[in-house]
Amino acid sequence: MKSITLISDTHSHLDDDILSHCKGSDEIWHAGDLGNIKLIETLEQFNVPVIGVYGNIDTADVRHKWPENQIFDCEGIKVLITHIGGYPGKYTRRVEALLKKEMPNLYICGHSHICKVVPDKQLDLLHMNPGACGHHGFHQIRTILKFDIANAEIKNLRVVELGLRGGLV
Repeated sequence: MKSITLISDTHSHLDDDILSHCKGSDEIWHAGDLGNIKLIETLEQFNVPVIGVYGNIDTADVRHKWPENQIFDCEGIKVLITHIGGYPGKYTRRVEALLKKEMPNLYICGHSHICKVVPDKQLDLLHMNPGACGHHGFHQIRTILKFDIANAEIKNLRVVELGLRGGLV
């Protein structure tokens, strides 16, 4: 069994709240818009695999370290992570073609700042977007997702609310 912390849209923000939820995870996944390369280095200090993709705001140093897409197996679940891709019924053309070609069990994206977990019965996959845990954007509540994967099953999925986005009262 692997315990996963899934974050996205940090926009250079990584506070003690976020880090406390990464502690004890077997893997940390990031769905893009890190903001800076130092954020990856901070996450790597947990000495667990940190898997991620670059987002549309990320600079060349992040794009050099992480690709546009990650496709890998975790405990019998085929995972596809990208930053911009849409959701069931509203995929971008690029991602729809990638999903049909790769046939993942779990498709993850960020970008929208909207926390969402939706099954796609047509493509037989589960879509996850952890929302945004940074302070930049239009979201009101900062969120991440935590879950376990064991024996090709996703278990104990939970949304973690980290409080209001900066500047909101």
